[in-house]
Amino acid sequence: MDFQFLYTSFVTLLRGVPLTLELSLYAVFFGGILGLFLTVLRLSGIKILAFISEAYVFAFRGTPLLVQIFLIYYGLAQFRPFLQELGLWSFFRDAYWCAVIALSLNTAAYASEIFRGGYEAVPAPQIEAARACGMSGFLLQRRIIFPIAIRQALPAYGNELILMVKATSLASVITMMEITGIAAKLISESFRAVEVFIAAGTVYLLLNFILTRIVAYSEWKLSAHIRPPATIKSASKLKTA
Repeated sequence: MDFQFLYTSFVTLLRGVPLTLELSLYAVFFGGILGLFLTVLRLSGIKILAFISEAYVFAFRGTPLLVQIFLIYYGLAQFRPFLQELGLWSFFRDAYWCAVIALSLNTAAYASEIFRGGYEAVPAPQIEAARACGMSGFLLQRRIIFPIAIRQALPAYGNELILMVKATSLASVITMMEITGIAAKLISESFRAVEVFIAAGTVYLLLNFILTRIVAYSEWKLSAHIRPPATIKSASKLKTA
């Protein structure tokens, strides 16, 4: 094990962090919006809309993300004349945007199920209590259902965010030079896979550690109503003293 080369590889791989974060943020943003839209369709009560949402989720959760990336990046090239007529070919021939589209479509399917689970986990007594206070429609959604649903869905959605950061490594197969892409280039130049992959794993580990802390802090902020008051904590300390 060459620790000097390990350190050099780690520093080199840090150059891919901005691209990895860009792909993750775009995927989470667009995938979150699409996932929320799919959740609305699923819960709309209209059978055809619910079926469309279910079919989408089934297709993208049931097929590998790598296959989806290949279909978008290589498969759409077969429709190049049609895309050129629409003026979209310059967009779809770019590996960057193909990776963003594939990651967004994939995470939207998982986000939709997470959002639906959080929405359906809202306790019925709280909804009934809000209606007894005169809340209904959008006010009920904004003040009661939506905040509780976010709090219920956040732990599972935090896992999806971590998975999406790691999933960006698959973008390297379509020439994207993010962390894994740079790692593959280093290995082809040095033939030292162990040090390079240890360094790459360390970079991903640090990114996800920061992400888990952000998610944990968000959970802590959203659960203020179930934390014991500070006065109770201080009083218990005085009694023990």
